[in-house]
Amino acid sequence: MILKSKPLSPFMFKLLARLLNFYFKWRFNKLVIREADIKPNHSYILMCNHFSFLDGFWAYYLCNKLLWKPDGMKRLFIMSLKRQIELNWWMKYTGNFSIEPRKKSMLESFDYAAEVLSEPGSLLLFFPQANLESCHVRNIDFQDGLYEIVTRIKGNCQLIWCSNIVEYFESIKPSVYMNMLDCGTNRDFNFEELKLKVNQFHKEALARTVRYTKEG
Repeated sequence: MILKSKPLSPFMFKLLARLLNFYFKWRFNKLVIREADIKPNHSYILMCNHFSFLDGFWAYYLCNKLLWKPDGMKRLFIMSLKRQIELNWWMKYTGNFSIEPRKKSMLESFDYAAEVLSEPGSLLLFFPQANLESCHVRNIDFQDGLYEIVTRIKGNCQLIWCSNIVEYFESIKPSVYMNMLDCGTNRDFNFEELKLKVNQFHKEALARTVRYTKEG
């Protein structure tokens, strides 16, 4: 049995966004969003590379700056490991719902994700790698969970990828570069093509962001 979520109210979402903005201004040199077009009146899957404890907070910042609007995102959902939610009771009140890999209830989690994404304005934050890896890896390895969710959605859902890359350069504080890619919708979804498209884009985002001597 899965643990279902209770999304944040608009008031609490904006309040937490203000607190995050304050923290990021103190902690980081800059946060740069390289935008993609957002389709109105859809639900959304925001996929990000997974390399840091702060990944979810950067995604939250991105959602507030770009996706939260009257004809865009209105509710945030996050798929999290069941044991994490059980250890941290507050998580289910911030949009987190549970999944247990390799358990029968995993299909129930996919069904629940598809159910909320069948309603316009819902956004699912999703980390397709499933494991923490460096932001400088050249290849993003997608697990099959994304396919299971997208093929179950009955409404219109836009898929968005974001390559988050951190660098210092001349500053003593890190800068975060958020490189967004419109990956189409569930109506034209092709899993193999999406994986190729995202990996090509991720390599281009690294080349655009990271300063290094070109390899021979």
